[in-house]
Amino acid sequence: MRPLIRWLITLHKWAALIIGLQVLAWVAGGLVMSAIPIQQVRGEHNIAGQTAELDLAGVMSPGEAAAIAGITPTGVELRPWLGRTVYEFGRDQGASLIMDAVTGDILSPIDADTARAVALADYAGEPAIDAVTFFPEATWESRRAMPTWRVDFADGEGTRLYVSAATGEVIARRNDTWRFYDFFWMLHIMDYGDRSHFNHPLLILASLFALGMSLFGFILLFPWLGRMLSRRKA
Repeated sequence: MRPLIRWLITLHKWAALIIGLQVLAWVAGGLVMSAIPIQQVRGEHNIAGQTAELDLAGVMSPGEAAAIAGITPTGVELRPWLGRTVYEFGRDQGASLIMDAVTGDILSPIDADTARAVALADYAGEPAIDAVTFFPEATWESRRAMPTWRVDFADGEGTRLYVSAATGEVIARRNDTWRFYDFFWMLHIMDYGDRSHFNHPLLILASLFALGMSLFGFILLFPWLGRMLSRRKA
């Protein structure tokens, strides 16, 4: 029995050494995620109120608009956009596109000046813009598999808005708080790549190690209690 106990003690020590830092990261991540309001992380306090109304004057039919664009859409949405009324068409092949629902002008992909206008319309207040940068693929911040424009604001919060080059919509809002939060989220879910998957083998394995360490500690508690009681009786 004693060799088994010694083996369990050794195994418990090694498991604690291996998984202890990750358990600390889980606790720290949980603290950060519970302490910081999610609205601040998402930058919701900097979102401008949306007051634009849908103007249907002169709007062509979706079928007519699709024929002008030369596409067979998989979906269509009519919405206001930068003072215009636009159709957004989804497609099986290729990115979505937007077109002026009155004139029939194809507006996709948008340019840097348009991305700047979209970001300014989305942001509450009138902060200065530091830079506008195009990314043909997803970045570690945007995490959207589409071409985007990143608009950097000089607002003291490190705000960056990602605007879809295809649809002209803000698809991601990032700031310094989000980056701090995201770092601990990465440690918490142990996804060091795109930081979005929490049911991968590494996390499952680490969780099993942590569970085993806890169970071993609980098992080892009984011999320790037995020795303490024997000493008190003696």
